[in-house]
Amino acid sequence: MESYLNENFGGVRPKHSSEEALRRWRRLCGIVKNPKRRFRFTANLSKRSEAQAMRKTNQEKLRVAVLVSKAALQFINGITFSGEYIVPSGVKAAGFGICADELGSIVEGHDVKKLKVHGGIEGLANKLSTSTTDGIITTDDNKLKTRQEIYGVNRFTESPPRGFWVFVWEALQDMTLMILAVCAFVSLLVGIATEGWPKGAHDGIGIVLSILLVVFVTATSDYRQSLQFKDLDKEKKKISIQVTRNGYRQKLSIYDLLPGDIVHLSIGDQVPTDGLFIFGFSVLINESSLTGESEPVTVNKDNPFLLSGTKVQDGSCKMLVTTVGMRTQWGKLMATLSEGGDDETPLQVKLNGVATIIGKIGLFFAVITFAVLVQSLLSKKIQEGRQWIWTGDEALEMLEYFAIAVTIVVVAVPEGLPLAVTLSLAFAMKKMMNDKALVRHLAACETMGSATGICSDKTGTLTTNHMTVVKACICGNIKEVGSSEEARNMCSHIPDSALKLLLESIFNNTGGDVVITQDGKLEILGTPTETAILEFGLSLGGNFEAERQECSLLKVEPFNSAKKRMAVVIQLPNGELRAHCKGASEIILDACDKVIDPTGKVVPLDEATMNHLKNTIESFASEALRTLCLAYVELENSFPIGDQIPLDGYTCIGIVGIKDPVRPGVKQSVEICRSAGITVRMVTGDNISTAKAIARECGILTDGGVAIEGPEFRKKSQEELNELIPKIQVMARSSPLDKHTLVKQLRTTFNEVVAVTGDGTNDAPALHEADIGLAMGIAGTEVAKESADVIILDDNFSTIVTVAKWGRSVYTNIQKFVQFQLTVNVVALIVNFSSACLTGKAPLTAVQLLWVNMIMDTLGALALATEPPQDDLMKRAPVGRKGNFISNVMWRNILGQAVYQFTVIRYLQTEGKGIFRLAGPDTDPVLNTLIFNSFVFCQVFNEINSREMEKINVFKGILDNYVFVAVLSCTVVFQVIIIEYLGTFANTIPLTLTQWFASILIGFLGMPIAAMIKKIPV
Repeated sequence: MESYLNENFGGVRPKHSSEEALRRWRRLCGIVKNPKRRFRFTANLSKRSEAQAMRKTNQEKLRVAVLVSKAALQFINGITFSGEYIVPSGVKAAGFGICADELGSIVEGHDVKKLKVHGGIEGLANKLSTSTTDGIITTDDNKLKTRQEIYGVNRFTESPPRGFWVFVWEALQDMTLMILAVCAFVSLLVGIATEGWPKGAHDGIGIVLSILLVVFVTATSDYRQSLQFKDLDKEKKKISIQVTRNGYRQKLSIYDLLPGDIVHLSIGDQVPTDGLFIFGFSVLINESSLTGESEPVTVNKDNPFLLSGTKVQDGSCKMLVTTVGMRTQWGKLMATLSEGGDDETPLQVKLNGVATIIGKIGLFFAVITFAVLVQSLLSKKIQEGRQWIWTGDEALEMLEYFAIAVTIVVVAVPEGLPLAVTLSLAFAMKKMMNDKALVRHLAACETMGSATGICSDKTGTLTTNHMTVVKACICGNIKEVGSSEEARNMCSHIPDSALKLLLESIFNNTGGDVVITQDGKLEILGTPTETAILEFGLSLGGNFEAERQECSLLKVEPFNSAKKRMAVVIQLPNGELRAHCKGASEIILDACDKVIDPTGKVVPLDEATMNHLKNTIESFASEALRTLCLAYVELENSFPIGDQIPLDGYTCIGIVGIKDPVRPGVKQSVEICRSAGITVRMVTGDNISTAKAIARECGILTDGGVAIEGPEFRKKSQEELNELIPKIQVMARSSPLDKHTLVKQLRTTFNEVVAVTGDGTNDAPALHEADIGLAMGIAGTEVAKESADVIILDDNFSTIVTVAKWGRSVYTNIQKFVQFQLTVNVVALIVNFSSACLTGKAPLTAVQLLWVNMIMDTLGALALATEPPQDDLMKRAPVGRKGNFISNVMWRNILGQAVYQFTVIRYLQTEGKGIFRLAGPDTDPVLNTLIFNSFVFCQVFNEINSREMEKINVFKGILDNYVFVAVLSCTVVFQVIIIEYLGTFANTIPLTLTQWFASILIGFLGMPIAAMIKKIPV
């Protein structure tokens, strides 16, 4: 079966599956009782095609708009336009000078002409009653509501949530249930016509009630699942961004943005609305998500148009919000994409394959069972010479045979298998959300259970990301600067000229900001590294605002992990130009040929001083400190601002050591991973000495492990890599490409299932390449989060271990449920088929089979697919990429239980009357009731057996899973009600205490038998 599944249903990958693979397995699903339910959690391929067509249209629109705007620019300069635009009265009355449609047409159409007509960006800001420096100034909620009414809200239209009755209607679409409903209706008509009311209606009403019970239980389960997914969707959409409003910089949800707001964008952000560039540096925008065009677009004052949904690939800027929500092309695209759904997971597809195989077998047995039963009835009538004379009872008997055949199909087609995956994933995702892991793609949950390796970042994942400068080497003096007092002490040892240069470098060459909050307090904004350095500058007595106003910022080259440096060009008060640079210590130090000595003079960097500085870097790094070097270079006044900032000729100002403590519990988590067969590798941009010190502290770097630098890794041949990669535990000074190469090699050459953590924009390729991409929720950029499958909300490595544990739990739970359901399938099929062939009658009626179907399908999935993870899950080897889903252990358990159950039921059929001394007119109904009751209790105890596939103790932790206990209790209680009180509808007879005890004992004996079966090696 496994090879058939891999061949026909194995083309779907955990992510990035081809459309052909997604279409192929749908075509192979031959027998589907209820397509609406079976394919509910699969991708809507037609909607995806619609979204792709929309992207192509956007690409063409933008291409035309750019060409038109370029042509317009040639004619605009020097021409004065007359104000042709008339403001609508409603907009004017609200205090605005431009309507939403006019605003939208400017940005979406890249209309330079219209922009100039409206007075440029400042003119538009005035018409929007806002300021390009202070943003919207209002504390009146009514004024914000008026703005919303005129310009709209920043949300896209979503399909309304489906109510409970929609799920009831979908559950009723089951073809087999519809056929049974027709059978029930005919049964009612014939029964009432021949036996009168109410006696003749019992069989028909019994089937109707069973159908309604199945429908309502199924709908309730599906509705609960949909609510869980709805809650998770809300969490996915919690995105906030830096905005200036009421003169203060603050974080706002992107859904609260309004035209007139001033948004601060930096590398890795997703543009939340359409807008216009106000001020910024080196802004490159990736528009591929909107247009499919991969070439980045430069945005500046000449091309100020920013489109919602695009991503900041480089640089930073301030943007004036102009158009929001469904008025943007991104809003329209997202409304379509949201209906496209998630890709189905490989496990869902495999279980669809299992359902298809068993469905075909079930249909074959159902047809033969019906043929045998009808042949038996016809033979009897031919012997009596009454083949042309039919009584009402015989017609009802024929109808009952047909209903039994249809119900065998109901039981045989395990429609619940693929849905059990979704149920288990939904349950796990909800629980993982509580454990600070937000799963963005269903498949990631199950794939994480097979992970064999984790490539983890250092900063913020293994460490706390709360950084402080604790040591500094300025003018050759090494000092502790962890406290304000130590920082002030250092100031007294630094010449004024050197201190001025240091503060100038800190406050101008930064991606962070120091702002005053509404409470009047200073707040430092930016990455943890930037925050630490700015805090150091303030502790030295620096004034951020004064330093920024003293110099003019002319050019910024933002930090990224490829260059490992950030540089700026500033104009000094005397008109001279100076470039400041900071970054990876050894890289910046290599670019220096001068240094500031203890007296404050700039002197050539000789070998002795260079060795002293290198030893300082090594000393800081060995104490697990991150090191950064700060340097500057004087530029010619004729330096072209469009050119790259120089890469050499710098003067070293100093080196700072930043402490980022290891997170509590990381060492234990790494140990858990090792015992689970998961290899943890640290991949960081830091100095190799810092990386090794932290890796040892975390327990990642062991005696036989290799620590290597990115540049050295890049030089290795394929043969060398094949030998080296299994030993690599630390990669330092790595570029995003190194990370991507390592992940690709592990996946392809070594066939590992790899999870990768990332937080920056440049980590997106590695996150995309990995089997499971894990983005950081706090430090991660929007680009990284969008490329990831799971977002670690607390940026903690221990949470990644929790995700792995839940992933394994999902995989194991679904295996338990499949084992349980296949056992019921096999036994129900063989019992009814063999009885029909040997006795001409089926022991289990349509109503009874529907009840058995509900026990094994919806209720079984609820009980077994929601088992919480056990600690011993992380003591097993990972399944990896080639593990068989239906394992030999499962086949052993299924066949062992099936043989026991069939033997017992068959023995009861042949010897039951003698054993229980049954006599009188009710003999057959009592025996059939006993068989039905014993069969159900076999399933109840087998459900407990299925909690563990290899362990003997199946009761461990059973009370921790209240869902399991509740399902089991409800099954037993309802079974008692069916036997004792619903006999007229379910064709049962109340049993004596002895018969009840015997039925329960038969079911219970399955447990010691299962324990013995588990001892058989496979």
